[in-house]
Amino acid sequence: MTESEANERQRLRPAPLLFEPSQATADPEHFFDLESLEDPRELLARATELTQAFRAATDRSVEFQAMAAAQLADPRRFDRLTAADVAQRAEWTEDYAKKMIEFGRSLLDSPRA
Repeated sequence: MTESEANERQRLRPAPLLFEPSQATADPEHFFDLESLEDPRELLARATELTQAFRAATDRSVEFQAMAAAQLADPRRFDRLTAADVAQRAEWTEDYAKKMIEFGRSLLDSPRA
């Protein structure tokens, strides 16, 4: 299996992120029920799954942020935003907003698999 195939497989199969019930989130010590695991092997495995899931979710969220930034800054829009406006909305620096707009354009222009 090539590295790109392995990355794509991992991307498609992160651990499920389940929303925690409001009662559980009220307890600051509660985190996806990890505190209840007593076996360190099981704890490491579940914590690793969650880490991978959060990373995958972060990567996808950043892609969606970039696409939205590119769409908002699209010069064909009559209500387009400047990079400074996008930066302000997303709480980024203007330089980072420019990079995200460029990244988003590359994502929007790439053919879908």
